[in-house]
Amino acid sequence: MKYLKHLQLWSRVVAVGSLALLAACGGVSDSSKVTEPADVTNGNLTDSRDGKTYKTVTIGSQTWMAENLNYADSVNTPSLKGKSWCYNDSVANCEAAGRLYTWAAAIDSVKLANDASNPLDCGFGKTCGLSGKVQGICPSGWHLPSPAEWKTLFAAVGGQDNAGKVLKSQSGWDENGNGTDAYGFSARPVGYREGDGYFYDGGKYAYFWCATEFTSGYANNMYLRYYYGDGYLYDFSKNNAFPVRCLKD
Repeated sequence: MKYLKHLQLWSRVVAVGSLALLAACGGVSDSSKVTEPADVTNGNLTDSRDGKTYKTVTIGSQTWMAENLNYADSVNTPSLKGKSWCYNDSVANCEAAGRLYTWAAAIDSVKLANDASNPLDCGFGKTCGLSGKVQGICPSGWHLPSPAEWKTLFAAVGGQDNAGKVLKSQSGWDENGNGTDAYGFSARPVGYREGDGYFYDGGKYAYFWCATEFTSGYANNMYLRYYYGDGYLYDFSKNNAFPVRCLKD
């Protein structure tokens, strides 16, 4: 049954992926503002909440985390309780490539619900219409990217069709699917956790949550594939758990 569910998921991607891409992003990336790899700036970010340090990279007008978020304090961030995991439940995978979060965890739904000035009820089965910069579980001064901000990154690295090739890490991808990592973004094929508790696609896909929802049950996501050199935007179940990359405000 789990394999049938997985097959159905990817059949849906093939069937209507192009439509979702246009809906989420408003069209094809503009490749006229290309940043040369030699012009990127590397840095570091220390998360004051737990002391973890992450590599960062400035590509064009944006500064991104160059590693997946690995924040797990469910006491200070109750949104994480029962909603984040290590791939295959292995702590070593979290240490190497960050955690997997449901969309409700990624946007810090408990904090949003308790906002005295503008409480929002967000999560699976709900539509809350998030707008603007959504910090979610990102460190202070950083936020979850929107589809439009992923589109800006695509443009900076030469367009959507080229994004996967240059953003993927140089190792870890199945079937010679490694990228050049020309910009130091180092997208690793971590895979994801299905809502039924099974893990999929390690070595094959790198997924990243967006701050925006598509429907009450689905939210936007950017992902890279081992067998293509492009970047792709689509919508997946909010109950699935994917990595998070944060973007500087």
